[in-house]
Amino acid sequence: MAEVKVKKESTDPVEIENRIKELCQQFPHGITDQVIQNDMPHVEAQQRAMAINRLLSVGQLDLLRNSTGLLYRLKDTQTASKMKGSDNQEKLVYQVIEDAGNKGIWSRDIRYKSNLPLTEINKILKNLESKKLIKAVKSVAASKKKVYMLYNLQPDRSVTGGAWYSDQDFESEFVEVLNQQCFKFLQSKAEAARDSKQSPMVQRNSSFATSHEVWKYICELGISKVELSMEDIETILNTLIYDGKVEMTIIAAKEGTVGSVDGQMKLYRGVNPIIQSTGLVKTPCGLCPVFDDCHEGGEISPSNCIYMVEWLDF
Repeated sequence: MAEVKVKKESTDPVEIENRIKELCQQFPHGITDQVIQNDMPHVEAQQRAMAINRLLSVGQLDLLRNSTGLLYRLKDTQTASKMKGSDNQEKLVYQVIEDAGNKGIWSRDIRYKSNLPLTEINKILKNLESKKLIKAVKSVAASKKKVYMLYNLQPDRSVTGGAWYSDQDFESEFVEVLNQQCFKFLQSKAEAARDSKQSPMVQRNSSFATSHEVWKYICELGISKVELSMEDIETILNTLIYDGKVEMTIIAAKEGTVGSVDGQMKLYRGVNPIIQSTGLVKTPCGLCPVFDDCHEGGEISPSNCIYMVEWLDF
């Protein structure tokens, strides 16, 4: 009977380190000690620990902490060169900020996750900012607070407010201009359909425009200093729908058609109201979502309603 040879796991320290780095490349978000143990069951715990400690000491691995325990992640070479000479506390704060992504993280949450004193965190944040590893971004959600994120990240719309905010101020005039121009485009589309003298059904269908057509028209006007997306234009069109000036319909569209999403396309057209709105509806009270909670002497009352004051001034 032929002798069966069992392949033994290599216990060479260099090979163990290389295998750990390969595992980190397979799982870029990080691996646990259990993953390493499952991959190399014949390697003793002491040998694994020595290999991991060496990779940490030479700056090839990052040590992270999550809800399940410790994670090991391959260090980015560019970040590693910038973080050279940083102590463990600074590395920990950097990792916390990195995990927050482009939505950023408050200094209070950094303190909670790192368990470091606030004075130490403020010192570390200033140091990381000076190295251009992180940046502070003002959030529209809280004007007096800043969130921190990696220096090369573009802040999420929930932080900046998107195209409708400039230096945390809502650009109401800009939004109003876009409202007018979008409605003007849809009105001209409807007028051209009526002038075509075709059948009523054909006129109605040709009066619709896609959000891509409206977006292209606005871009060609050049009235926006910031780059607008189709999503931004659809937000404006939705406000016109709420005002009763525009109606929307959804049709099936071929995959790959410009402006279609998941095989569907939104079409918009300008409409004229059949009857004029009553005077009560035109007042702030007629559209107020907290009408039932409004009473004199309460937190919401007619005497301190800013919308009522603006309407009376108008």
